[in-house]
Amino acid sequence: MKELSKNWFIEGSIDFEYKKYILLDYLQEINRHFDKSRLYPNLTDLIFHFNNLLYFKKNKSMLEQAFPQRLTQADIDAVKLTYQKIVNDDNSMKEIELIISFALQKMGPSIQIGKEIYDFVENSLNIFPVGIVPLMPYHGYFSLRNGKQRTHGIYEYRMTIFENKDDKYRGINISFLDTYEESITKTPEAIKLDLIRRNKYMPNPAVYYVQSDISFPLEQTLLPVAKRSLVKYISNAA
Repeated sequence: MKELSKNWFIEGSIDFEYKKYILLDYLQEINRHFDKSRLYPNLTDLIFHFNNLLYFKKNKSMLEQAFPQRLTQADIDAVKLTYQKIVNDDNSMKEIELIISFALQKMGPSIQIGKEIYDFVENSLNIFPVGIVPLMPYHGYFSLRNGKQRTHGIYEYRMTIFENKDDKYRGINISFLDTYEESITKTPEAIKLDLIRRNKYMPNPAVYYVQSDISFPLEQTLLPVAKRSLVKYISNAA
């Protein structure tokens, strides 16, 4: 995918028409991916840049705090040097503010499209526990069926919990294990028994069957949305 530099709006030539060209070229590719229901990494990248612009606009004099953690210290230092060069130049600052305003206006609708696709995919998902779920269902397996495809992917998952000063968050790490073709004998229940036999370190695992009503790009859309939906489902059930 085409990428924007982290500091694209203030580095190099600070010219509205030039930056407009760079932005529209980037958004054109993002929207091409959205047209094919390819969400990731396009949506997260777009949201990152949108937030970057908002933070800069709201707090231009405190760049270390204004930019998300995705920026390294070297990136922040480079931005500070650039900022020091232009902060006393009213024309440059006006041009940057014009660039930011235009970019936010153009990015907003694309983000909304991405979120609508995400909601559509999430609403097409069905999640069912297979057998009895243990009291601590934060480590286990899930099988994923993409639309009407008979072949399922099997993944091991492990949920993680991390906290900041305001809230507690849950994430999920997964690893691909295998595929199987569903049949009269290869049911989700049979797959669960097979997983227990093969992996003795989890004698009573949580197992979930995740299925989408419609086929989507697996790596770019279905799997990322399925992971987040599974976290939500387990968190609510627990």
